[in-house]
Amino acid sequence: MRENLHRFFRAARGAGVRVSPAESIDAMRAVAQVGFNDRDILRNTFLLTLAKTQDEKRALGECFDLFFSQPEPQQENAEQNKTDDNSASGANPSADEHGDNAGGAANENVGPLAQMLLSQDRSAISTAIANASGAASLPDIRYFTQRGIFQTRILDAMGIQRLRDDIDEQTTRNPALAERLQEALNGLRGTVRDAVSQALLLYGREEAENLRNEILRNAPLARIEPRQVEQMRALIRQIARRLRERYSKPRKRQRRGHLDVRRTLRRNAAWGGVPFLTAWKRKHRDRPKIVALCDVSGSVARVSDFFLLLIHSLHEVVDDVRSFAFSGHLIEVSDILESMSPEEAMKEIMSKVGFGSSDYGNSFADFEDNWMSAITPQTTVIVLGDARSNNLDPRADILRRIGERSKRLVWLNPEGRMVWGFGDSEMPRYATFCTVVRQCATAQQLERAVSDIVATYQ
Repeated sequence: MRENLHRFFRAARGAGVRVSPAESIDAMRAVAQVGFNDRDILRNTFLLTLAKTQDEKRALGECFDLFFSQPEPQQENAEQNKTDDNSASGANPSADEHGDNAGGAANENVGPLAQMLLSQDRSAISTAIANASGAASLPDIRYFTQRGIFQTRILDAMGIQRLRDDIDEQTTRNPALAERLQEALNGLRGTVRDAVSQALLLYGREEAENLRNEILRNAPLARIEPRQVEQMRALIRQIARRLRERYSKPRKRQRRGHLDVRRTLRRNAAWGGVPFLTAWKRKHRDRPKIVALCDVSGSVARVSDFFLLLIHSLHEVVDDVRSFAFSGHLIEVSDILESMSPEEAMKEIMSKVGFGSSDYGNSFADFEDNWMSAITPQTTVIVLGDARSNNLDPRADILRRIGERSKRLVWLNPEGRMVWGFGDSEMPRYATFCTVVRQCATAQQLERAVSDIVATYQ
């Protein structure tokens, strides 16, 4: 029982349910009380002890149904086989010109696996598959390319070689019996294939998702296919959650401060130094404040979409975020991002300032005229864009003034460094006024850039 529960917890983690060691212990204690007899009670027990959100409840329920379902042997011609049994037992003696009784042959002349298949005992076959799956270490399956390997291992553990020998032998002695065994073998292969596919869904989901996420993390954001957009948004949310977990704890310690040993001892001198009263010392740190200017013209719109989603998912870490979008002119989009879903927000932003040619000079002028007061010595300004001005005035002087007013000026460019400065790229001119300039074309580079920015406030 304990081993089965551990496998279930591993499958649940693969389904996206966060199961800590303490929670798994609580679940095992609860299962010990309710038992395995009533599946509904068992299912609800797992939901109560392991799931923390509605999404986790749904995922855990699906995982439970899949894990505790029993594989069914596939016998396509079950009724035909029953008829063959009746004929072989004496109803039609002429069916076997050798005079052998098929039932007797099944009992005397064939191996255990053949006898099991001929008996059509579904429970025994399911048990045999389960035992062979354990012997083949089926819970270790991780990738879809391993399906054939594990199918072969399970069939070998069940004794398929003896079954093949039986079929070869009966082909000359009793063709009807050989045909029945071949049909049963085909059904067994299908049943084992289903069992392996089910195990892959249970135990391989986490590895498959990790592999997919690793590919997405290193894929150019600007060339993400439409079918991958939702997957990328889910990955960006995972990145945001990881950054929140990484940087929210230091901020909590910062609010409380560190124990001041000297002051604590002085305050408790009357009690012999026993620390009834504690004293804390705090080091003032700037609260994170970010202003983001994002180019949403056709060349970098997709990158800006994911960047804005990430920045606005860091509420616990970044107290103040103001976002602006531009192509030919610039507008503030903070309220749009806060009040709409990511997909709706991007459509609204694109309808207002998208689908045009970039004009960095005019957009910087819009910002200076209307929102320059948003920048303080505690503000980090992030510009996301390819710095291609379409041969218009780049207004680098405004960028210089922005850099002088801010704590840091960071430029994230989706293009590779090798093309900076070629054509209408103004990146070398802008770079002279920036604190940090880095390429940011993938989700991995985006995570590193935002992580470094937030870390400066810790």
